[in-house]
Amino acid sequence: MISRYSRKEMARIWSEQEKLSCWLRVEGLALEGLAQAGLVPKAAAEDYAKRAKFEIDRVQELELEVKHDVIAFLTNVAEHVGPSSRFVHRGLTSNDLLDTALSIQLRKAGDLILSGIDQLKASIAQKANEFRKTPCIGRSHGIHAEPTTFGLKLAGWYAELLRREAALRAALDSVCVVKIAGAVGTYGNVPPEVEAYVAAQLGFPTEDVASQVVPRDRHAEFLSSLALLASSVERWCVEIRHLQRTEVGEAFEPFGSGQKGSSAMPHKKNPILTENLTGLARLVRGYAAACLENVPLWHERDISHSSVERVALPDACILSDFLLHRFDSVVSGLVVDTDRMMENLRASNGMVFSGTLLLALVDSEMSREEAYALVQKYAKECWQSKRSFEELIRADKRITSLIDEKKLSEVFSLERHFAHVDTIFARVFDKRNCA
Repeated sequence: MISRYSRKEMARIWSEQEKLSCWLRVEGLALEGLAQAGLVPKAAAEDYAKRAKFEIDRVQELELEVKHDVIAFLTNVAEHVGPSSRFVHRGLTSNDLLDTALSIQLRKAGDLILSGIDQLKASIAQKANEFRKTPCIGRSHGIHAEPTTFGLKLAGWYAELLRREAALRAALDSVCVVKIAGAVGTYGNVPPEVEAYVAAQLGFPTEDVASQVVPRDRHAEFLSSLALLASSVERWCVEIRHLQRTEVGEAFEPFGSGQKGSSAMPHKKNPILTENLTGLARLVRGYAAACLENVPLWHERDISHSSVERVALPDACILSDFLLHRFDSVVSGLVVDTDRMMENLRASNGMVFSGTLLLALVDSEMSREEAYALVQKYAKECWQSKRSFEELIRADKRITSLIDEKKLSEVFSLERHFAHVDTIFARVFDKRNCA
């Protein structure tokens, strides 16, 4: 089931307490950097380290009066620090504090999401190997195509999850930057060495060229990586929802012993978990779209992005964490009906081998056009008469004269389609990817 610890931890990261704690830390580091640069007394940094603290209620009380969250915070901190507080925030603008502190929160949230990806990777890998050679029908346009294995479906999920992980890591590296550059990013009142000091302490790079804010393409990239992650989870959920349909019945999300599916129909086992995740993925994509709108700000900045991010960033991170843990519970508890998979594979009476037969006829020197027409003729007859496609083919002496018994048996063999499954698995589940 859902990891309660993870959900509580993500909520903590985006709490008011954590946000203001990050603000307190950033202001302290900036003050230390200013002291090292000789711009403020070292005693001021020492006083701050000893006395600086805040009370959420007091900050909110002050904000009602001053209508400015950063000023309210600094005023509350000053009440504790005393005379040395006059050096706090020296040369800084509000977003030096806000954007740098936000980087701390984003890194913590991103690392938690990455741990969820690791957990899901392990679950998918286990199921993929369990069903590595389990035959099932592949479908295109919802119609029987050629045989595949259920393990290969899951291997595809794993490979996609690796891409989403790499994109998220890159986006985190991009969005987590330090900006201590003053009102319009020119270092007019605070030298670059202060920013460099803060960056070194936090382990983040500095913004290359800041305005008054860190450019919002970085945050849009991060949200876009979460949107892609959510879309991948949704794709896998849609697959499970289709496989759970009564007419298909190949795989089912877990259903508890005391669980109820419908208030009116006791027999129902509805795919509620994967439907839930399908809906939540739409929300994450919506937040990404909102953050893309934040990129074109006026001149050096305006404040239109702020209200969006106060909702979009926490919600998208919380949702992404939830998506991963809920889907992990689905994968871990997935019920797979291998007999039904084989039954469905055989439901089209062997027509799924039409492509292999086409190639065998072409290899026997029949033209592709003639071979296609011949195979399609028997496929139509198979569909209408419900007779075995293989029987119809074997009754055609022209075909049997061109393709000997051994090759014809290979045409209708599942093994031909699964001969390279291990090669694909080795490509996906190598030591580097599974580390």
